[in-house]
Amino acid sequence: MPAAVVILAAGAGTRVGAAGNKVLLPLGDLTVLGWSVRDALALADVRRVVLVVRPCEEDAVAAAVGVQLGDREVVLVPGGPTRHASEWSALRALAPEIATGEVDVVAIHDGARPLAGVALFAETIRIAREHGGAIPVVPLPGLLRADGRATKGTLAGVQTPQAFRAPDLLAAYTSADDEGFEGTDTAACLERYGELRIVGVPSSRLNLKITFPGDVRIAAELADAAPRAG
Repeated sequence: MPAAVVILAAGAGTRVGAAGNKVLLPLGDLTVLGWSVRDALALADVRRVVLVVRPCEEDAVAAAVGVQLGDREVVLVPGGPTRHASEWSALRALAPEIATGEVDVVAIHDGARPLAGVALFAETIRIAREHGGAIPVVPLPGLLRADGRATKGTLAGVQTPQAFRAPDLLAAYTSADDEGFEGTDTAACLERYGELRIVGVPSSRLNLKITFPGDVRIAAELADAAPRAG
């Protein structure tokens, strides 16, 4: 059955130093957001692509990604004041297709991570379909505690896209809405309200999130060597 991809693009560019939304910054021959849209549209089993945008930026987002669509379409939905609220907005838009079984898995991705790549999207969706949930993880170096001692054990950083079976994801966010709970990311809500098995999918530091000014330069250098979707 087909999946849906939700791309969160309702943030801002405060820390990156941009005058507007950082996902609309140029990156190679596209915008930052355009890379994720292109990857999502290249996935064979994706039925729906949803872009969560700030209410004042629908026209700017449409102009940024419109040239990539061809005969495909994406759905624009308004984001909320928090990440969780934006995810909930997207899931409400997908609810009818989830209820009828037209969408079996939903992958949620940060629009500020332009270089995830088609393969990582496809693998997280595949693993979520098989096990229930999938999150990309990357090894982290050891950290120092407040007392100056190094931490022990293997640490992992969590990235996006995070993919989950759609009915369970919708049910978890419905329960969160009823109780007024907001998670820091999609997996946090599933951990609180769901009973899915969530599997880590190996990723890499190439799937960086653009947060600070230097990240734009690094992403541009990586983008020059990144494989093109399609």
